Amino acid sequence: MAIGAGTGDHDFYRLDAAAGQVISVITDTAGRRLYPTVGIFDGAGNLLTFNNPIFDGTNSHKVGHDQGDCIRISPKQGTWECRWLTFIAGRGAIMVEGAFFDGRDNTLAITGGTMEFRNARGSMKLMARKGGYDFVFMLLP
Repeated sequence: MAIGAGTGDHDFYRLDAAAGQVISVITDTAGRRLYPTVGIFDGAGNLLTFNNPIFDGTNSHKVGHDQGDCIRISPKQGTWECRWLTFIAGRGAIMVEGAFFDGRDNTLAITGGTMEFRNARGSMKLMARKGGYDFVFMLLP
């Protein structure tokens, strides 16, 4: 199953991970739910959960799903602390953790995985797109 490997706008990642593996997937944001645990809609400590389908790098074939949670750290600074699993059908899951910023891209740490990704380490570039996000996993060898 071809997920995407440094294609299109992400060709520069192939150069950064020449000896490793690059996997590009796309997720939408339909499965998000905010729990205002602190009594206000956008307050520090609120919990955001999600479970969304993921698609290949061309956004045409469903290849799995993601699920995770984020805690709102600072509404004023637009920061969250997040962790989630991205399940790729037949291959396993990749775990990431790190900061999420309202309105800007970021890089998160790959902290492990299952099956084919059981020794996963590296980083994941998170890039906003209309209706979702691009995840570009840069797995170290």
